[in-house]
Amino acid sequence: MEEKRQKKVINENILTTKSNLKGIAGFLEFLLRRFRNGAFLAALTPLYLVGILAMGISATPGLYVFFWIKEATVHWLPIWHYLALGVTAVAAYFMYGFSLIFVIPFFNFILPFRIKPFRGNYFSLGVVPWYIHNALTYIVRYTFLEFITPTPLNTLFYRMMGMKMGKGVHINTTNISDPGLIEIGDYVTIGGSAHLIAHYGQKGYLVLSKVKIGNGVTIGMKATIMGGVEIGDGAMIGPHEVVLPKTKVEPHRRPPQTKGIVTSSQVSASQTAITETA
Repeated sequence: MEEKRQKKVINENILTTKSNLKGIAGFLEFLLRRFRNGAFLAALTPLYLVGILAMGISATPGLYVFFWIKEATVHWLPIWHYLALGVTAVAAYFMYGFSLIFVIPFFNFILPFRIKPFRGNYFSLGVVPWYIHNALTYIVRYTFLEFITPTPLNTLFYRMMGMKMGKGVHINTTNISDPGLIEIGDYVTIGGSAHLIAHYGQKGYLVLSKVKIGNGVTIGMKATIMGGVEIGDGAMIGPHEVVLPKTKVEPHRRPPQTKGIVTSSQVSASQTAITETA
């Protein structure tokens, strides 16, 4: 039954306005496909409002302190008054950031949408949770997350966003999408500016597929791990390496090296040490 369902999805016309869903869900998906731009804007407008609300709540403590300092120093000499306001404004920004890393996961938890593995038309109801999950993640990523990476606070944020993570994990990157579809084992090190992405596009379809990283794995800086990848225990992914979708990396795999230097040709050749599934 599952095989038939997958075949049906694979053979679906990506330009169709029809939906395989029934009832109200099918009607909503029809509207989404028939009036693509307008329907997506209407569907995502509530998300923007949620983002504004979450950011506004996070900014409230800092704004309160800022205006309190402003009133308290209004009779000071101008140089000291504006110095106090400048310092308080910066402090207010960090208060906003530290609040945001807890407020955003709260909204991600209470919203009735959960990111799940998916393969199908970009204009499908199954895509909406993906948009919401990543939009909330990116609010933190692009406004504050760099300031707490790498610290225990960034791993705490990803845990609260649904990433399954073992003990002793060190994440030195903010380039992570779809945290709710990523599983990381114990004592994993993820290098600077590495990319973890649990989705990819293929022949006009969007594919959301879990990323599983085993215990003791090291991912080099600026490496890219894509959707559907499984990395065995103790494996190492070299700097700048790209692990393509659906790839299974053998346990304790090592990238080829010459006196500590990995060349571009060796990086290409190293893909032969990785078993890719169909």
